[in-house]
Amino acid sequence: MFSFTRTLATCLGASLLLVAQPPQARLVPTTEDFHGTAVREDYRWLEDPDSPETRQWVQAQVQYAQNYFQAIPARAALRSRLEQLHQYDRVTDYSERGNLAFYRKQTGLQNQPVLYVSARGGSPRVLLDPNSLSKEGTAAVSSFDISRDGKYAAYAIAKAGSDWVVWHVRDVGTGKDLPEQLDWAKFSGAEWDAASLGFYYGRYPAPAAGNGLQALNEHYKIYYHRLNTGQAEDKLIYERPDQPLWSLGVTVSDDGRYLVFNSSKGTYQNQISYVDTTKPGAGQVSLIDTFFASFRFLGNSGAKMIFSTNYEAPRYRIIEIDPARPDRANWRTIVGETADTLRQAKLVKGTLVLNYMHDVSGKVRTMPLAQPAQARDLPLPANSSISIGEGSSRIFSVASFTAPSTIYACDATCRPLFAVKLQFDPALFESRQVFYASKDRTKIPMYLVHKKGLALTGANPTLLYAYGGFNIATTPSYSPFVTAWMERGGVYAVANIRGGNEYGEQWHQGGMKGNKQNVFDDFIAAAEWLVANKYTSTPRLAIRGGSNGGLLVGAVLNQRPELFGAAIPQVGVMDMLRFDRFTIGHSWAGEFGSPKNPEDFQVIYKYSPLHNIRQGGVYPPTLITTADHDDRVVPGHSFKYAAVLQRAQGGAAPILIRIETSAGHGAGTPTAKRIDSEADVLAFLARTIAGS
Repeated sequence: MFSFTRTLATCLGASLLLVAQPPQARLVPTTEDFHGTAVREDYRWLEDPDSPETRQWVQAQVQYAQNYFQAIPARAALRSRLEQLHQYDRVTDYSERGNLAFYRKQTGLQNQPVLYVSARGGSPRVLLDPNSLSKEGTAAVSSFDISRDGKYAAYAIAKAGSDWVVWHVRDVGTGKDLPEQLDWAKFSGAEWDAASLGFYYGRYPAPAAGNGLQALNEHYKIYYHRLNTGQAEDKLIYERPDQPLWSLGVTVSDDGRYLVFNSSKGTYQNQISYVDTTKPGAGQVSLIDTFFASFRFLGNSGAKMIFSTNYEAPRYRIIEIDPARPDRANWRTIVGETADTLRQAKLVKGTLVLNYMHDVSGKVRTMPLAQPAQARDLPLPANSSISIGEGSSRIFSVASFTAPSTIYACDATCRPLFAVKLQFDPALFESRQVFYASKDRTKIPMYLVHKKGLALTGANPTLLYAYGGFNIATTPSYSPFVTAWMERGGVYAVANIRGGNEYGEQWHQGGMKGNKQNVFDDFIAAAEWLVANKYTSTPRLAIRGGSNGGLLVGAVLNQRPELFGAAIPQVGVMDMLRFDRFTIGHSWAGEFGSPKNPEDFQVIYKYSPLHNIRQGGVYPPTLITTADHDDRVVPGHSFKYAAVLQRAQGGAAPILIRIETSAGHGAGTPTAKRIDSEADVLAFLARTIAGS
């Protein structure tokens, strides 16, 4: 086994050299007026991923990047080790329905996880193996939902990484599919009715032929599908034709009494309405009819509804609303806000299950509604990420930086349900949490994971990761990629910058819209702290982020290119002036602000990665990644960004774009493709971030 430190030093002489220059895209200047500001861009034609000219450019970039990766001696060994590290069983999405347990299990190098079912104490059997659906492993079960009686599994198939799915239904007893095929669904689960006769789901109108991966997603609708009927017979349950850009959802209470509708126009505030099915002929009733906070329906106790909310509680609380007395003055707090952030809550058979974050580490409390004094904290592992299982108050998934997601059952004690055998020794590594000051002196937490006994010489190759947005916390998680990185002397740092929900809604709002620069300042301060505390030095420091995190990397690379030794922006939102014109991008305006709004435009134009690249600027080695079937952050973002950065580069460092085929935003990527991608990224790091 080789050391990254040794390999990086060996590769120093070749780290910035390429025989050929990157393929150049044809300049086609376009000017668009934004509130009196003329904005020029030169590569808008790259927004069309299927044009012959774009495909030619893509193939040239693919070949250019492959030539680079294949010339790195370390890549073969890195890929081999990644294959070894993937040789373990991953069990996820465990749920219980009566005496039956359902879960997904992925063994070794299987491309996709397999859905299993078992009676408690019995032997599991395969219910659905998506690996049989595609020779290349690119068909994935994006989600599945079990009927309340455990007799049926509704499952959604996504192909080549697209967000579009097709719903099917499988009979659990026979293992055979019903005739169902529900097309053009997206961003929706299957919400079964109380009698297991059918389910509710959301879908968009079918896009124009050939435009499914780019067309703006509008006019979302909620339908009810009854088993053994065709999609044409599905009943339209809820729509908002007056609000074509809103997102809609539906939840059925466990007793079937309430049908609760959720409407949102962004990512963190929503409205609530409901139907009381015990009242024949009752129509939909508005419960919360303005956007002022976040509300999530957990269930009901008799006629009263229970929600988690950040209304007057930035770190969230649990409240009870009586529909007969719905005014805010009558809302009753069941569980008050605490110093810790309530990340997740569920109501299961009269018991509240509360999943908190304490300084980005999970902890769980259960509380019977009828006997709140019997609340107890569960002894689950610390410094971990925890999620609550479906259909039970005793099932949890727990993960850390050195332990993959593990299913725990908590009865009298908490114990793992499945043994996990790893291809490395976790005891050789350690993780710790530090706090550093950002530009405005806000204290930011950061996890550091590395080999035990690390010497603080300033010479350690270090990979800094963050996300920073959409109210999403970056909690500990396991990755074979990170393990391979640490085995060879690398440090992995995760900065919990503002924009997420690590410390509740205030932390989120501190990094959104007009406060977005705080996110970049937090990330830059993390890099400066790592250098100042001699974990690493600028030539040995790489930054990485995906999606909103790709935007983050692109923005800080423009603002402080001299601070980093390498950069890896992945599937990033790079064009902040046109993000709202493709697929679901319009919903991000609640997070970023809208380029159609003059005040918001002035904010986002200042940091938009595409529009702030300096011609002739000296940028560090940069590896941009995207996928041809990404219909969430369309590949045009990365295509245009790569073309501009390659032309602007005033230094000798390579600017590469790695374009995955038959893949999307990341979910459902086959293991083989994931390993290839991880090997290329590790090889890129091995070749580039060497200290002087």
